[in-house]
Order: sequence, then C-alpha cells, then structure tokens
Amino acid sequence: MGMDYRRYLVEVGTGVDLHGLDETKAAQRAVKDAISHSSMVGLGSLFKYEKFSEMEEALMVDVTVAAPNPEKVDEEAVLSILPEGKRRITVVKGGLQFPGEKTAPEARTHGIVMVNACIVVLIDVDRIQRK
Repeated sequence: MGMDYRRYLVEVGTGVDLHGLDETKAAQRAVKDAISHSSMVGLGSLFKYEKFSEMEEALMVDVTVAAPNPEKVDEEAVLSILPEGKRRITVVKGGLQFPGEKTAPEARTHGIVMVNACIVVLIDVDRIQRK
C-alpha cells in the first residue's frame, strides 16, 4: 500500500526575534503562531478515530519556513514545536532582517529578524478508516 497524501489544512504564521537575530527561534515562533490558529476537530467526525494518537499514522505535517538566512535555521528544533507525528520541513530564503542595507541611518535599531511559516496538514487516504 502506497502513500496517497491529500491536503486537509493550510495555515500560516509569523515569528520574530526582536533582539538576537536568532532565525531558529523566530521560525519556532512562526510555526507556533500557525498551529495556534487552527484545530483539526473535523478529523474525528470524518474518520473512525477515537483519539488523535490513532490518526497520527495517517497524518503528515509539511512545514515551509522562509528566513533571511536559511542555513541558520535548525530544522529539527523548528519541527520540535509540532505535536508528535510525521513531519517534514523545507527552509527557503525570505522573511525580513532589519535594519537592511538601505535602511536610513536615523531608522536603524538593533537587529530584528522575522520568519514566515506555512503549514500544510496532509492525510494519507490509504491509511484512513472512513466512517
């Protein structure tokens, strides 16, 4: 039996480190922000699962984070924010580092980094027990 993942939920979030330019910390906050916006209560009513732990084998959480310096993001630390289960991550260039090269001298402050996250929850339809 193969894996036939279908999209169930898409959520986005933003995380900021205001003082340390820590892109991993900002990415963790972005993931936490994204998952705090949603609850997958509908899964229990669609499929024959009594507890979330029974659904975990059918779920994959796909995380994409956009950071100014992707190589500075500790991928495992970011994924550790998610509840247990299957998960994977892609880190791409994006986000915001402030101040930038073109920031006017009078607007410059200490370093700030912002990271964006997009989370897609996928369901392996070959593994679900339909009601």
